[in-house]
Amino acid sequence: MTFGSPYLLPLLLLVPAVAFLAWWLERRRAPYAVAFTNLDLLTAVVPNRRRLRTLVPLVLFLLAIAAASAAIARPEANVSTPADRATVVLLVDVSGSMRASDVKPTRLLAAAHAMSLFASKLPPKVRVGLISFSSGPNVLVPPSTDRALLQEGIDLLEPEGGTAIGDGLGVAVQVVRSAVGDVKKNRQGKIPGAIILLSDGAQTRGTLSPLQGADLAKRAGIRVFTVALGTNHGTLGPGVFGGGGLPNFFGGSGRFVVRPDPVTLAAIARDTDGLTFRARSAEKVDGIYKQLGASIARHSVHREVTSWFAGTAALLLLGSLGAAKAMGGRLP
Repeated sequence: MTFGSPYLLPLLLLVPAVAFLAWWLERRRAPYAVAFTNLDLLTAVVPNRRRLRTLVPLVLFLLAIAAASAAIARPEANVSTPADRATVVLLVDVSGSMRASDVKPTRLLAAAHAMSLFASKLPPKVRVGLISFSSGPNVLVPPSTDRALLQEGIDLLEPEGGTAIGDGLGVAVQVVRSAVGDVKKNRQGKIPGAIILLSDGAQTRGTLSPLQGADLAKRAGIRVFTVALGTNHGTLGPGVFGGGGLPNFFGGSGRFVVRPDPVTLAAIARDTDGLTFRARSAEKVDGIYKQLGASIARHSVHREVTSWFAGTAALLLLGSLGAAKAMGGRLP
């Protein structure tokens, strides 16, 4: 925290000064207050804990002075606020392996539910787009603040084909840049746009590699947050992929084992200054998207927060006056 008028900070010395004055007045009052010669009897009549309670108004009053003094010095702090023209693109793998039921009820249905929760956590003015990818990318919902439209797109998701992560990233970068427009990058070299990539397997299709797609996002100043969905034991029956990508390898009983690729997804997030997550259950997917929804479309702004301190000082002063009235109508 910094201060716009730091030369006024010596006003904080009022706190120890008022504390000393209260102590001195109490000492002067003490010789006249003792009317009993039997001090043991006096101690029994006025317990020490009552004396401690009488300090509450003074402590609240001193805190009020401290808050008011800080407010006069015009405090400034980094405050998290929704980013102007913020855009988030949900990039979702809909390859055939998303039919696997190791994440209940299926990987894709768990992802769809989590994306709906994510949208509900975002500030209303943040635009959200939806892109699915299998053998190639498909823009289902351009970035918009219309959450009903986004939900319609989520409801349309169907698993099919292979996995073209790199091509999906390339299209997502174009969509984010178009939605954000001509906005200067911040001090960290980022624009107010992000991509959330959810995939459950390794790339099997496409012209761009995953890291080539990540490089496009990095150069554009777009962070990519990745979620590796599924366990290492997810399987599918033969023929489920249609003409799409091949699974990782054959499992027992003629079924295909479909494993996520957390290593590649972690590399994508790392290269773009994003975060990476591993989701092995529907509850974990929901938790990840809730966390991202609460923070991903916000940025830090340095602003004056004088009103915070002034409001705190007013509340503390009211508390002090109330406590003093309850204790007999005066400060110690």
